[in-house]
Amino acid sequence: MSALIAIVVFIVVAVGAFVAGSLLDQRSARARLMKERLATVQKPAEREPDEERAVLRDEMLSQIPALDTFLRRSERVSAFQKTLSQAGMQLRAGNFLMLCAGAGVLVAALVFIYSRNPAIAWAGMFIGFVLPYSFVSYRRNKRFEKFEELFPEAIDTLARAVRAGHAFTTALEMISDEVAEPVAGEFRKLYEEQKFGMPVRDALVNLTERIPLVDVKFFVTAVMLQRETGGNLAEILDNLSYVIRERFKIQRQVRVYTAQGRLTMALLMGMPPIIITTMLILNPGFIRPLFTDPIGHALLVAGIALQTVGYFVIRKIIRIQV
Repeated sequence: MSALIAIVVFIVVAVGAFVAGSLLDQRSARARLMKERLATVQKPAEREPDEERAVLRDEMLSQIPALDTFLRRSERVSAFQKTLSQAGMQLRAGNFLMLCAGAGVLVAALVFIYSRNPAIAWAGMFIGFVLPYSFVSYRRNKRFEKFEELFPEAIDTLARAVRAGHAFTTALEMISDEVAEPVAGEFRKLYEEQKFGMPVRDALVNLTERIPLVDVKFFVTAVMLQRETGGNLAEILDNLSYVIRERFKIQRQVRVYTAQGRLTMALLMGMPPIIITTMLILNPGFIRPLFTDPIGHALLVAGIALQTVGYFVIRKIIRIQV
């Protein structure tokens, strides 16, 4: 119990110190911003005549200045902000990391109250910290799957618009109005970027960075080659749409062939937690030594390790690249 009290006191003191520091840093940041604006107004324009203009977008990682400055030093956190955007979540990386930390502390406290074992509490903290990230990864994969299903329809719409005589950029706007999300949102960003002055090539490259799928890379490569070498864009898009649909058909056939392996993985991963939960409800005295006895702790660690190894082995077997 004393360890739990020490952890709670540490968290409260750390949060209080961080809030006080962030408030002071926010004041200094506002003063610094005001000085920079005044210096910019008083200073004459020194833009070079041949300076290249580009559309810049600066995304904050946190609304707290101190935390934002600290997080920008890490490339992984900046990359994770892109992962949140790919998952379609309007959430900053700094806020999400604080959410993960809160979830980890909450799970650790609950596990420690139940088991009275610091080692299991640390394991619970790790699991609580990872769970929100797993949810983001799940949302990202689902969004990419939906994008893949609707992407051939978007290419067909683009081909029909080009065949009807519309410009390529106008056809992009038509896709954002006629195709469902998430394709509409991504093509709307593509249209707006080139509309505000970004070269079409750079805007297409940004599309591949936001949606790192093989089909999108095929589309961007085909459009870039056509714009550089010429050719019938509508015919190229029709062939590309056919290839993507055939590839998608093969992927679904592979899912049918690997259904037994995926069912086996789900059963092997789901049975131990279900059995333990059932025993805790029906006969707690029988399963409680697994959480209170040192031998039970060793068995838990070994079981979780073997379950993890088995999951990755089965996943490696059933994942067939098409």
